[in-house]
Amino acid sequence: MSDFSQQFIQFAIQKQVLRFGEFKTKAGRLSPYFFNAGLFNDGESLMKLGEFYAASIDKSGIQFDMLFGPAYKGIPLAASIAIAFNRQNRNLPYAFNRKESKDHGEGGSVIGAPLQGRVLIIDDVISAGTSVRESVDLIKACGATPCGVAIALDRQERGADSLSAAEEVKKTIGIPVCSIANLEMLIKYLQNQPHMVQNLAAIERYRSEYGTLS
Repeated sequence: MSDFSQQFIQFAIQKQVLRFGEFKTKAGRLSPYFFNAGLFNDGESLMKLGEFYAASIDKSGIQFDMLFGPAYKGIPLAASIAIAFNRQNRNLPYAFNRKESKDHGEGGSVIGAPLQGRVLIIDDVISAGTSVRESVDLIKACGATPCGVAIALDRQERGADSLSAAEEVKKTIGIPVCSIANLEMLIKYLQNQPHMVQNLAAIERYRSEYGTLS
């Protein structure tokens, strides 16, 4: 596990973005943990989050020209990542979409830099993959190329079949997905936290029932 992945998990727990207990997922499953990136809700948190994303994107080797953040959670994420890369002397354009097209003022459904070249999609997690597919369609409609997806946490959890949501995106859309951390990394982190043994046991049971670590 990369140092930045471990640091990210620790940071997410400290900020209560990553919480443990019993949470009902969209699929109706009772999950022993919950990740809510919307709780990275101050300047310091967003700054650090952007740096974690930048580190994971660098490590992935995905080649890209600009960032795209789907509304709504993807908007501050893409902005924070652009700032993080700028600190590395890499000035990247970014854009995001409106939920509804605007027919006055500047009009259109895309705000920010024009979508062109290789576009990296930014999101917090991939659930059903709907947001990714919508982003891919929008990017292609603008004549650009979707080249990958960067997320914060990969739950590595089976969807309707044997594949996880991230694996399904790779298979059906044909673009890579990178994450700052994933379920396997979370389990390894908890194994080194004796005071969190109860959480570890619950998550391992959940993984054995719903997980996919291929």
